[in-house]
Amino acid sequence: MLSKKEYNRIMTAKAKKSKIWQNCAKAFLFGGCICLVGQILATLYMNIGLDEKTAKTVTSVSLVFLGVLLTAIGVYDDLAKHAGAGTLVPITGFANSMAAPAIEFKTEGFILGLGAKMFTIAGPVIVYGVSASIVYGFIYWIITLFVR
Repeated sequence: MLSKKEYNRIMTAKAKKSKIWQNCAKAFLFGGCICLVGQILATLYMNIGLDEKTAKTVTSVSLVFLGVLLTAIGVYDDLAKHAGAGTLVPITGFANSMAAPAIEFKTEGFILGLGAKMFTIAGPVIVYGVSASIVYGFIYWIITLFVR
């Protein structure tokens, strides 16, 4: 039987070295490119006559659409292999997290496959966001009762 010290020595020798600086640079560049595409879209939408608020809304919808489209044709996952967190953080990452499980489980039907699996990854985020907003809203309401 191996001692804990011997086990750690073997695992350290076998473990791949992380390329943290390279991974950070890729994430920064790819995430920046996604944000650049968003800024270009927003500018184009404003140039065709949309006000700033509407242009930003349409930009978000466009980026979600592009994220789902690239996921559906299998490009987004290939991109994410190289970009890492650069594709996870922008809104396109959320679109990917919704679309990928839905596409993967579509053979199980619309209810148990597509409908249920679509929220496998994004569901906890949505539930936490809604729950946190209710708790924070309640706390804010209580505080305003005593501040008046």
